[in-house]
Amino acid sequence: MVNFDTRVQFLKGVGEARAKSLEKQGIYSIGDLLRNYPRAYEDWNNTTFLRDAQINENICVRAIVAQNPQVVKINGGRILVKTVISDGSDYINVTFFNNKYVKDQLEEDKEYLFFGKITLDKYNNKCMLSPRFEKSLEKQRIRPIYKATSSMPSKTTERLVETALREIKGNVQEIIPEYIVKKYRLMSFEDALRVIHFPESEEQLALAKRRLIFEELLLLQMGLMSEKTEGGNRNAVPVKNDYIEEFYSSLPFDPTNAQKRAIAEAVADMNSNKQMNRLLQGDVGSGKTAVAAALMYNAVKNGFQAALMAPTEVLANQHFKTLSDFFGDDINICLLTGSVTAAKKRDIREKIKDGDCNIVVGTHAIIQKDVEFNDLGLVITDEQHRFGVGQRASLSNKGNNPHTLVMSATPIPRTLAMMIYGDLDISVLDELPKGRQPVKTYHVPTSYHERIYNFIRKNIAQGQQAYIVCPLVSESDSDLVPATEYYDYLKSTYFADCTLGLLHGQMKPKDKDAVMARFYSGEIQLLISTVVIEVGVDVPNATVMAIENAERFGLSQLHQLRGRIGRGSKESTCILLSDAQNEEAVDRFETMCRTTDGFEIAKKDLEMRGPGDFFGSRQHGLPDMRIANLMTDTRILYEAQKTAKELVDNEVSISTEERHLLAQEMKRLFTRVALN
Repeated sequence: MVNFDTRVQFLKGVGEARAKSLEKQGIYSIGDLLRNYPRAYEDWNNTTFLRDAQINENICVRAIVAQNPQVVKINGGRILVKTVISDGSDYINVTFFNNKYVKDQLEEDKEYLFFGKITLDKYNNKCMLSPRFEKSLEKQRIRPIYKATSSMPSKTTERLVETALREIKGNVQEIIPEYIVKKYRLMSFEDALRVIHFPESEEQLALAKRRLIFEELLLLQMGLMSEKTEGGNRNAVPVKNDYIEEFYSSLPFDPTNAQKRAIAEAVADMNSNKQMNRLLQGDVGSGKTAVAAALMYNAVKNGFQAALMAPTEVLANQHFKTLSDFFGDDINICLLTGSVTAAKKRDIREKIKDGDCNIVVGTHAIIQKDVEFNDLGLVITDEQHRFGVGQRASLSNKGNNPHTLVMSATPIPRTLAMMIYGDLDISVLDELPKGRQPVKTYHVPTSYHERIYNFIRKNIAQGQQAYIVCPLVSESDSDLVPATEYYDYLKSTYFADCTLGLLHGQMKPKDKDAVMARFYSGEIQLLISTVVIEVGVDVPNATVMAIENAERFGLSQLHQLRGRIGRGSKESTCILLSDAQNEEAVDRFETMCRTTDGFEIAKKDLEMRGPGDFFGSRQHGLPDMRIANLMTDTRILYEAQKTAKELVDNEVSISTEERHLLAQEMKRLFTRVALN
């Protein structure tokens, strides 16, 4: 009998070749297929008269074929099939591209349903281009639209889902305990699966979505809470003595109130007998490194070692320099990255093992098996979304339950963060250091290039530096600006008398470090770069950034890039270069020009892109949400969170079988995460 675990290749109509196409979409079993929810729906019940159809609007029209379809050959051996349809209110031309079968599928004087967009032809007459169609029946339905590939169109997936639902009928286990189903008046799991794929009404679809969203968020919250409970029960050696005032007195600046608050929260955690697991989130330039330095100073003064892991060598080098400036010769800091020579690595590893190295700053090199700590008390990961869960755990496992701080420059609303990072307590840096000026941002078309070059030259003449960011490393078939060719072009034309640098991800680490060192020292006046500078590069003298093909970057990514300037007290300018006119791109540019508030930008980005893309689920250790939306489904999220707490804390009594089913489904949800 077919069940959720049955391999998809054994489903009627699949076979070996089609199974491979499905596996490319992550569909291995019948359960995976049924959990592959439609990305959209087409309501074929709701028909429109042709005379009332609006331009650029998707409509469903019930019409007869008024003219026998004609095949027309065009350049390159391609064909068009043209016909005319009428619903009694109007006639319109319909054209199909490269579909020779249409001529035999559409019969003159027969009635069909046509679904597609109404557009205008060159004579300003209404027309439809390649609409979907099917024979007109007395009762139509809402049609599911699935993510399509060349080998697996939506209609094929639809037929397979129909077959799967038919074969599994009556053999679908309820996942959620009965008392929860009754308490929240949820649709049964089997009914929800049927309706989510083939709803008969909008109202019915809403009920199915609510059931499946609740289930997904319940499992998410249970997983996160279980992890937090496990971590919260771990004992750690308390960091008893408080040296924070001593650290403050050594600083050449006054920390912000937000920094002091975050430090106090973390110090209180570390002073307890439980392991600290805290997220420090703050906007670009909010001073997260100073908070990290204070906590490392406190840990070292209490006799422990500390480790700071960064995702790139550029950022690791920068942290090493910043911390060396903070601590001087009082604390021994080591830098351990992939580009360090083998001999030096051996020396550093010996110092770490013997305890002669108080603080280790580095990249993934820190978590290699041959790195042993003497007494690791504090672990910090920067830009934590760049690391997989396994990588963060590997660093923590170097010590005996060391206190853990993860830092992120991707700010999100606090209430949402508390739900997403269920295993972490949260500190927020919501103010910038004194003297910082908001970066002025402008969106201009590419016709402004010469004016921008002149503006950059003017700033360079005043002793400042600039970035030009490109979306590509080298030339391709696209019309995107490539960094390497652009560098050569600018070096031989507009900036022939300036010192230019080139930085991109395909360069060797030591070459990247050399370029950044020259830029940091002021030797390089204009840096042509890809997004490799997105994370953490801090050059206070850089005051201008021009971003080519700005439409190719997400909102949060644009904000992160912009955060590389405005690091000093001088006025800074960010210029978004793009000719894109689509609504999403324009909306993005308007947001960037209107505000520099990272929390507002992150919220907008969440609304535009959805949580999956925004958080980078695999890197965060979060499973992909297949149907829930963490921004719009907040009410269900609160209900699911409350229920998850009851279940994890054993506040309610459910059967052993129900607990087993929940645990099994929770495991399935979290195995969708790629643990690095």
